[in-house]
Amino acid sequence: MRNVTVAAIQMACTNHAEENRITAEKMVREAAASGAQIILLPELFETPYFCQERRYASYDLATTPAENPAIARFRKVAAELQVVLPISFYEKAGTALYNSVAIINADGNVLGIYRKTHIPDDHFYQEKFYFTPGDTGFQVWQTRYAKIGVAICWDQWFPEAARCMALQGAELLFYPTAIGSEPILEVDSAPHWQRCMQGHAAANLMPVIAANRIGTEVITPDEENQHQSSSLSFYGTSFLTDGTGAVVQQLSRDTAGIAITTYDLDALSEMRMSWGVFRDRRPEYYQTISKPAPIICPGSLS
Repeated sequence: MRNVTVAAIQMACTNHAEENRITAEKMVREAAASGAQIILLPELFETPYFCQERRYASYDLATTPAENPAIARFRKVAAELQVVLPISFYEKAGTALYNSVAIINADGNVLGIYRKTHIPDDHFYQEKFYFTPGDTGFQVWQTRYAKIGVAICWDQWFPEAARCMALQGAELLFYPTAIGSEPILEVDSAPHWQRCMQGHAAANLMPVIAANRIGTEVITPDEENQHQSSSLSFYGTSFLTDGTGAVVQQLSRDTAGIAITTYDLDALSEMRMSWGVFRDRRPEYYQTISKPAPIICPGSLS
């Protein structure tokens, strides 16, 4: 029996980066005191969600992994508390900028970096302005407590990402997130968002852990952002599933908190083997999903 206790942290993010790092550390320590060994913070928790607007000055928020204050801080915290911490940050690599996660092991060492593969572009989720599509591919890391896969927010809408990590031997899937209201679409995407990830857990017989932010973040119009006036209300609902996709812990839409549960990794492994979904795969017939969609030109139909 290999038990591991996992936590998802839900928090609001202010305009003060150091204040956000202090809040995050306080909540990590609280989770660790409750027995958590792998602790997930939300996407880009050091700052407000700057992708709501286009502002060239926000490029200056990007740092290399060696320069990033959150990575430096949480390497020390991880080593002290003996916990694994996937840390989301805005990465600068030469002239490229990425939405990335540093995987910090329980000894404080960085096991590697994942760069967000799928980059959204919507009215107030304008990430293509800020991020280069990731070039790392989907990876898994052998941490002290479990072999984990980590993807980021918009990646969670793509079942291929979860399956790629599962095929590489992941035992748990982690998704740091920043998602909320859809002012243009006028739809509450929270239930859809959750069901999508529950499907990844069910299809791969593997728990999914999602950590989101809360709070309303308001954009003030000025010349640099082309007089944009908008706001996003992040809907929290951070959660953890079991290996069948059932939600076992979930937080509210508007309150900071910690969702925590314990998994028996050996029991989960046995369940995956027993169901035979990986045994019965037929990848030779799945080639269509790796090809671009065909372009149909006017007049080409017969």
